[in-house]
Amino acid sequence: MLLHDLAHCRAGDKGNVATLSVFPYEEHLFPLLSREVTAERVREHLAEFVAGEVVRHELPLLSALHFVCHQVVDGGVTTSLALDTHGKSLSSRLLSLPIDVAWTPLPRAAT
Repeated sequence: MLLHDLAHCRAGDKGNVATLSVFPYEEHLFPLLSREVTAERVREHLAEFVAGEVVRHELPLLSALHFVCHQVVDGGVTTSLALDTHGKSLSSRLLSLPIDVAWTPLPRAAT
């Protein structure tokens, strides 16, 4: 399963720093995303576009994960001619991250 099956992403960028926020479609998926979508996995998944550190911030009251990606290649949005370094492009790429749900039963939302 891919991350986009479970969540959506918002993005922003300033210079060579991009911010990516991941929100599960359903609140009960937040623990699964917290386990699977680590800073290391995001850094590895975006390695072609992000040369620096990726820092993850958990926002449990919002059921969100916020990633700050440093050293976006080609200088980021303000100096690059490549669309792929823009935050929106990075957020779309992040949503293609494979998520392993095979060993975790997904809890059902309360009805």
